[in-house]
Amino acid sequence: MMKTTLMAAVAAACMTMMASGAARADLLDDVMKAKKIRIATDMAIPPSGMMDSSMKPTGSDVETAQLLAKDWGLEIEWIQTTGATRIPNVQTNKADIIVSTLSVTPERAKVIDFSKPYAALQSVVGCLKSASVKDWADLKDKTIAVSRGTTQDTELSNMKDRNLKLARFDDDATMVTAAVSGQADCVASSATIVNQIGVKNPGRVFEPKVPIRNFDLAIGVRQGEPKMIEKLNEWISANLKNGKLNEIYKKFHGSELPPEMRG
Repeated sequence: MMKTTLMAAVAAACMTMMASGAARADLLDDVMKAKKIRIATDMAIPPSGMMDSSMKPTGSDVETAQLLAKDWGLEIEWIQTTGATRIPNVQTNKADIIVSTLSVTPERAKVIDFSKPYAALQSVVGCLKSASVKDWADLKDKTIAVSRGTTQDTELSNMKDRNLKLARFDDDATMVTAAVSGQADCVASSATIVNQIGVKNPGRVFEPKVPIRNFDLAIGVRQGEPKMIEKLNEWISANLKNGKLNEIYKKFHGSELPPEMRG
């Protein structure tokens, strides 16, 4: 009797697991069925994501996401995010994908999946143009503002031997405000954002001083969604080849994508 009961319990557990697996819907199927895609994008990191004078989303990541939605026949639901919350948004199913200057790193690849790269980012330490900074040694006594949870935060935090002083801000918008208002004379971010500081305050022109690393930017998806990744990769390849992604990047960043990426 005990043996029969045990076997029945095991069978019931197996059925539950199978039902659970079957119930886990495919992300791409869900998105296409709903005719809507939830996209996590930071609207406070110009020129990649920002609000225009009519308070409508704009920027290179915004137009990339809009092109994707148009090509797939989908409505966009914007999930506004920061550098630190981008990945948790897809992990907790608050967003379907991330299109938000998401650099491809080994650490991130452990917790989410990436599409192929659709753009690139030059990561630098930028300082006031008047500052005498040429290499890492010149940053020894300077405080570097950085946005929490970004690749720059991770990269600089791991440079223990350089004894860098970091001031962390919750997002790029507050970091840039600190630089514009005189609270910070150096920032770690993309070269594009560094150059934007002088646009906001011509009296405090910043320029890239020390390169950190160049990163590929890709679309982030929660792990275990191969159909979504495959469709994203097909879309990115097609739009790199036809030049549309390069046009969007050049429109907002003033330069073209790397030649090897343009297809």
